[in-house]
Amino acid sequence: MLDANRLFPAESSARKVAVKLYETVRDLPIISPHGHTDPSWFAENKPFPNPAALLIQPDHYIFRMLYSQSVSLESLGVPQVDGKQQADPREVWQIFAKHYYLFRGTPTRLWLDFTLENQFGLKDRLTEANANEYYDVIAKKLETPEFLPRALFEEFKIEVLATTDAAFDDLSWHKKIRESGWKGRVVPTFRPDAVVDAEFIGFKENIQKLGEVAGEDVSTFKGYLNALRKRRAFFKEMGATATDHGHLTAMTADLPAGEAAKLYERIYSGKTNPGDVELFQAQMLTEMAGMSVEDGLTMQLHPGSVRNHNKLVYEKFGRDKGADIPSPTEYVRALRPLLDKYGNAPGFTFILFTLDETVFSRELAPLAGHYPCLRLGPPWWFHDSPEGMMRFRETATETAGFYNTVGFNDDTRAFLSIPSRHDVARRIDSAFLARLVTEHRLDEDEAFELIQDLTVGLVKKAYKL
Repeated sequence: MLDANRLFPAESSARKVAVKLYETVRDLPIISPHGHTDPSWFAENKPFPNPAALLIQPDHYIFRMLYSQSVSLESLGVPQVDGKQQADPREVWQIFAKHYYLFRGTPTRLWLDFTLENQFGLKDRLTEANANEYYDVIAKKLETPEFLPRALFEEFKIEVLATTDAAFDDLSWHKKIRESGWKGRVVPTFRPDAVVDAEFIGFKENIQKLGEVAGEDVSTFKGYLNALRKRRAFFKEMGATATDHGHLTAMTADLPAGEAAKLYERIYSGKTNPGDVELFQAQMLTEMAGMSVEDGLTMQLHPGSVRNHNKLVYEKFGRDKGADIPSPTEYVRALRPLLDKYGNAPGFTFILFTLDETVFSRELAPLAGHYPCLRLGPPWWFHDSPEGMMRFRETATETAGFYNTVGFNDDTRAFLSIPSRHDVARRIDSAFLARLVTEHRLDEDEAFELIQDLTVGLVKKAYKL
């Protein structure tokens, strides 16, 4: 299935340079600083249950495409809010194979073909006819010690893997990993959305949990901020190097202390005025930036997704089920209050992501090309594709250069897709640099230095790894 020169330039001289560049980074360790893999996998180190549970049911890239073609999530065994998950895994796999053609031309197809060939030795295209054979081969391998989570972690040459964890999480799985003596580096990431977004399901209960685990009275703004600081310190003790914030907009605010406290009182009591929910999130981004200046945790912002767009799917299956849709996002004016206060602070690193590609050349690259704290995150989610990666390099590099970016991260819940996603990124970066070399815009020795930086150097620096 896989051609050795996939994703490299069609033009022969550029392709030769790309091949040489890629060969120098193909086998480098994987740095995965932002993902959604489950730390319990590595704490318990139990076999993955079956091919469907491993490759299909945790991966919204897969089941959202199938759902768009009227394949029900029930038939795929996607877990439901009420706990139901009754689909037979072999039947789920058969449905997946029958509809494999839907992924033609998508990055998901690249990732899946890579996984099937490199992890399982399956080199023919998956079809309805060979689905049972493929299922048996994968299921049998999942029973072997080589396919336990820790063994795969090591086989994939993962140097560090960051999970994403709620602010009130006790990080018990991370503790268990540490206490096991295993040398794999799995670190948490502080994600406070559930206690910052007043529209988040269970928001008031989440605030109470935050206060309980931090030992603070969160009925006051001071106590709430103290609780967040304590949790950040705990995450840092457990190995965290970053925070992550998923907001609908990039809006920030810098209210006087008294106004911010009154705003929190309204949020906490549920007696809000129009606009309070968004204003509170905006204020909290600036508060979190200040805390990052204090404690050194790298700050990430992932805005621009209208979450849970399909009400029916959300009510039956919950969050993160493929119904999140990109929305236009403004950054220049939105970020100004935060940047006025902390944009020039020494040691502060603030990584900006977007689902709105139109802003790379117009807003994000000029911002990152000026403010010392700002860095551009790689193409994310819907743009985590060969075309998206190439558009990013083309639109961001001319103003921000390479060194105001942070390499690649895979942002995945599907563990086995990690090597394939990093492989795609390494190939696209090699292709882009090769084009600059053959157009005499970059010396070849600089390209060889750059490909190392884009693969490991920049991500380690930005995430303090």
